[in-house]
Amino acid sequence: MKTHVSGAKNGRDGRTRIIEGALRRFSQDGVSATTLASLREESGVSVGSFYHHFASKEHVFGVLYSEILNAYQQAFVAELVGHQDARAGIEAVVAFHMRWAGEHPERARILISERPPRKNEPGGPEVAEARRAFFRQVADWWRPHMKNGLLQPVAPTMCYVLWLGPAQEMCRLWFAGAHAPSEEEIKGLGQAAWQSLRQSDREQ
Repeated sequence: MKTHVSGAKNGRDGRTRIIEGALRRFSQDGVSATTLASLREESGVSVGSFYHHFASKEHVFGVLYSEILNAYQQAFVAELVGHQDARAGIEAVVAFHMRWAGEHPERARILISERPPRKNEPGGPEVAEARRAFFRQVADWWRPHMKNGLLQPVAPTMCYVLWLGPAQEMCRLWFAGAHAPSEEEIKGLGQAAWQSLRQSDREQ
């Protein structure tokens, strides 16, 4: 019985080491430039241990991307629903996005730089379902403000671009070492998002 428990623990540790190693390698070198050999070396696991948990490098990426996206989206929604005021919610999410990127730079680099897995790729179905659930939750918050004439009736993709597109670009500059955003600039990004998403015929 003791051996069985120890084996299960080692199995979990092996998977965790692979995921943690992949996070480091993918965020530094990118998925395409990371080899399976370098991934195993970074993780410190044997070939057998690797294939016990994952079928390929792409499988590791799919699982990792899905886990990162879920964590980000849960934190996003938690921040959003804490604000009943439309402008406060829009601006708070921009500040949250920049704060999350600063606190989790490796994870943020992957979300910003890597193409999400497609539906027919490892992790793709999970990512697609997570996105659907996420958009439903955001829409539930958005809809009353839209009906009240405060926020525009925009499609999810356009909403994302107007809301977080500039913040994403600021993160790219930040991660490239070109510019570290100030608190005043982050506040300005939130104000710009509000101006882009509010109903233009209202004085807000």
